[in-house]
Amino acid sequence: MPLFMLFFIIIPQKREMEKGVLLKIKKRKGVAAMTNEVIKKYIGKNCKISTGSFGTNVVGKIIDVNENWIEVETKKGKELINADFIQNVKVN
Repeated sequence: MPLFMLFFIIIPQKREMEKGVLLKIKKRKGVAAMTNEVIKKYIGKNCKISTGSFGTNVVGKIIDVNENWIEVETKKGKELINADFIQNVKVN
């Protein structure tokens, strides 16, 4: 019974909540979309980039901003982040 609840009730509800949050973010982005020009000011600086409550926080140096992608050098290596899902950027 608990496995049934997990696979057929809890996990689908969590996915629907995540979809709802992403839709809200996309709608909000449509009103005030962040341009790449704002992020390009921080190339070469250490930043903390947050992609929301379901995403991750990336801490590192912004190397390049190209179209809709941000290249960040972290301790683990280089990461690419889609700029559409960024909620905030904090400069250290």
